[in-house]
Amino acid sequence: MADLEIAYSPYTLRFKAPATTSRATMTVKDTYFIKVYDPAAPERYGLGECALFRGLSMDDVPVYEETLQALCRNNREGKTTDLSLFPSITFGLETALHDYINGCERRPFPTPWSDGEGAIETNGLVWMGSIQEMTERMAQKVKEGFRCVKVKIGAQDFNRELQMLDELRCSYGPDVIELRLDANGAFSPEEALDRLERLAVLDIHSIEQPIAPRQWDKMSYLCENSPIPIALDEELIGITDSDAKRKMLYYISPRYIILKPALCGGIAGAEDWISIAASLGIDWWATSALESNVGLNAIAQWASTKELKRVQGLGTGGLYINNVSSPLVMKGPRLAYDTSQRWEIPQLEWQQ
Repeated sequence: MADLEIAYSPYTLRFKAPATTSRATMTVKDTYFIKVYDPAAPERYGLGECALFRGLSMDDVPVYEETLQALCRNNREGKTTDLSLFPSITFGLETALHDYINGCERRPFPTPWSDGEGAIETNGLVWMGSIQEMTERMAQKVKEGFRCVKVKIGAQDFNRELQMLDELRCSYGPDVIELRLDANGAFSPEEALDRLERLAVLDIHSIEQPIAPRQWDKMSYLCENSPIPIALDEELIGITDSDAKRKMLYYISPRYIILKPALCGGIAGAEDWISIAASLGIDWWATSALESNVGLNAIAQWASTKELKRVQGLGTGGLYINNVSSPLVMKGPRLAYDTSQRWEIPQLEWQQ
């Protein structure tokens, strides 16, 4: 990166309403913006987002910000920084560089989509809450036109969740709604298959991560025997070597993998996962790791370079009260790039 400098700024995103999964309830999300620029023209810069996900990212470590400082310092001194254990920083840096190369217009991966043509179909997301809350949220997603809805499960009593899903399916058949579930590893290996069999009568498209990661024997057994196709999500986190990726996918043999670039090695890492999965007959779709619109935009533009076969998980831009204003707009269940809208980057305290 000769002649270019790097700076970063912390930023706290604030949820409009508490976001609950089987792991935790979130009211805020810490993230970091990163920019690359020519010091002779600092007003022009490529922007990326180091989308740290506390409690989930492999790089949620005490030296995270020190690593960002080292990246900036080493770059000034003409040294490299090993980011192999920091996928979210990798994601932020590579997308900032792509943005800079493509004119500093927040178009890291220019495609007809980022020219305002077409839209990316996304799933609606129903967060965990009371059964009544989740039922109301599902009805709202259907009203908004979503034909694919992902429901977070695993935090409530399973029988009550099953009853709720049964009522939802009675109201919205598979011809109306493609129903995806995300357990975030909430089931124990001993109970998982029984629960999957009970859920299967509801015509479920897929379920993400029914059991916690790093239980390859048990997950492989589930993938072989489950009546519901299984998608791996958290299982991908922390596996950076291509041979290890292939070994895991071959051994577990899931139907799908879920790609969150900030968690699975950045854009280059996601491309590697796609290539390996394709060789094994495994399909994929991309989702956000609850980034701001900066990171979400990068993922959406990257996804738009692909021939998308599945509904993507990119409808999270409305989660925050202080998101970055951008041309990203939801048109019903589709994410579009409205070229008449402008990026408005908040005042940030850039550090080097």
